Formats: sequence, structure tokens, C-alpha cells
Amino acid sequence: MSQDYYETLGVSRQATPEEIKKAYRKLARSLHPDVNPDPDAQERFKSVTVAYEVLSDPEKRSLYDRGGDPMGHAGGGGFGSGFTFSDIMDAFFGGQGTQRGPRGRARRGNDALIRISVDLAEAAFGTTRELKVDTAVVCERCHGQGSADGAEPVACHTCRGSGEVQHVQRSFLGDIRTARPCPTCAGYGTVITNPCEECGGDGRVRSRRTLTIKVPHGVDSGTRIQLAGEGEVGPGGGPAADLYVEVEVEPHQVFTRRKDDLHCDVRVPMTAAALGTQVVLPTLEADTGVEGDDASLTFDIAAGTQSGESITLRGRGVPHLRGVGRGDLVVRVVVETPTKLDEAQRDLLTQLAQARGEERVEAEFAAPHRGVFTRLRDAFR
Repeated sequence: MSQDYYETLGVSRQATPEEIKKAYRKLARSLHPDVNPDPDAQERFKSVTVAYEVLSDPEKRSLYDRGGDPMGHAGGGGFGSGFTFSDIMDAFFGGQGTQRGPRGRARRGNDALIRISVDLAEAAFGTTRELKVDTAVVCERCHGQGSADGAEPVACHTCRGSGEVQHVQRSFLGDIRTARPCPTCAGYGTVITNPCEECGGDGRVRSRRTLTIKVPHGVDSGTRIQLAGEGEVGPGGGPAADLYVEVEVEPHQVFTRRKDDLHCDVRVPMTAAALGTQVVLPTLEADTGVEGDDASLTFDIAAGTQSGESITLRGRGVPHLRGVGRGDLVVRVVVETPTKLDEAQRDLLTQLAQARGEERVEAEFAAPHRGVFTRLRDAFR
């Protein structure tokens, strides 16, 4: 092997696959027979193609770096010839001498994901948002074709339009013939000799556009809304993929959401909890600008309510995302004990304690509340 593949491509021996690919494409654009008819350029193009074929294949490159012949001329055949098990499988199961044909340039784009934040009321009752998205769209100058001035891609000189090149490798099984995508045209079968100046031959460009999306009622953090066909346009003007909008619900100053139920605390003084009272609670609907009866909710706190007790208001939670109905609103009562008393207030509480015989209280102690499973476990023990 008199040819130094690294020197041929003009890269170092530590070059990455991306650097090798970039160097090959740069040389191929200037040396390709369809662009440069000079016989010397054609010979050099062949050398460049062989160098890229070796250095772009990890196994062939490894063999070449060790001093072997990656093109299968090391003598003696065997596994040092540079072929892989997949090459043998291709040869015996349809890969030998078969032509799969060139692949189309137009391919489906990639899905896109963006995230938006909504408040709890918007998540519960739905909203509409305008989003500015930056995605790939079809190039308006070449209409996705990739060629400038309406020029058509020309047939690849290396594979003669087939999109594939044949490789023959020697092994202890004999000659193994495989077909691989053409390194010159990347399997397309054609070469764009005059790429569009706007998109560089890709058939698409980046563009910012505005979309109006409808956020349905009942969404929660992590819910994804799919917008079909609003994602990235594929290479070669291929069909657009989907755009996914992921929702993040911001914390609320009053309500905490647990699935479709809303939870909140209401603080009442000790006297109100003892005598009973009526409470007016602003609803989640009030955050949407609703006025009247829907803006507040009135409910009773029964006399003797203890701190920590909960009051469940049915059907006043978050609407279900799928189906009808709503969750519940659970209000936990927190009884506040006064910490600062004047002399008159202290006298009144002292009179109440005397009337109830509670001047000296004998505390009662009990084990913490145990659930059914805890009691069963203790019984078996």
C-alpha cells in the first residue's frame, strides 16, 4: 500500500469521523467527474474515494492503522480481510449482487418539543396561547429541491445512479460481495452540482413562525399536546413531523392540586371553631375573571370542629381531562389559638374554664391513630 489515506484526505491520524467526512465532501465537490473533467482530477477523485471508504469504516480504519490491507489484499484471506459478520449475512440473505436502488432525498423531519407554563386556573379550565416556534420549513427559493435556478441533480458518476457500490472481499468462504451506499452521493444516486444558495442544497431553512394552540381543560404538569404536521420539515422538502407542547402548571397561592382534587387550608379562631361559623372562600374560577356566584363559595364550619378536620365540597375541583365531571375541593380547618390576651379576655377565658370545670386539666394520652393494615399486622405479631 503506497497510498497514505490520511494524507490523501488531508487529515491527521487523530481525525474524528466528522472531520474525515467533511474533508471528503470538500474534495469530492471539486474533483467529481461531473464537475471537473480533467483526467488527473478523475484519478485523484478515485484515490480520495478509496481513502474515504477505508477511513469512514471503523474496522477498515483499525486494520489500516495496524498495518494491514483494508481492501482485502493482505493475502491468506481469513478474518483479517476487513469484512464483518454482517457482510456475510448480507451476501447469503439477499445482499449479494442485489440492487436496492437509490434512496429519495425527501425524508420526514424530526419531531419538535417546546414547553409552556400556565397558571392553575388556565390548566383547569383551558386557555389559548400564541407560540413563536423556530423550526425548519421548506426553502421558498428552490421549493425543497436543493438545486439553484431550477437545475436538476445529475446522476452520480461513481455509482452511475444506482445509489450503491459493490465491494468484493476475500475470506475463507470465498469472495464475499456486498452492496453499500455510495460514498459520493450518500446513496441518493444523484449529485447536486449547483446547490441552492438559500438552503445549501438541504431543501429547507430555519424560520420563526407564530402558532395558536388550544390548551384543553384539565391538563396537568407533564401533559403533552400534539400538533400534527407542525414540527420540522424533513431534508429535501420532506413531510413535516409533529410538534409537541409540554405543559408545566405553576404553583397557586391558595390551592394545591392532587390529581383532579383541589386542597386548601382555612384558618379560623378558636371561638369560631367552638361556636360554628360560615366561611366565604374565593374559588379558582375567580382567577379567570368570573364574577357573581361562581367567584366565591360559602360553606359552614360546624360547632366543635377540631383543628385538622377536613370538609369536602363535591364537584368543585379541576375538570377531568378526559370525560365529564370535576374533582372535589377539600378544605382543611386549622384552628388558631390566641397567643396574646388582654386582662378582660383572660378573665373571660378563666370564667369559661371554671364553668366547664377545666381549671386543672388531666391530660389524656393515646397511641397515634393506626390504620386497618397496621392493626392487622400488630395482631399477627
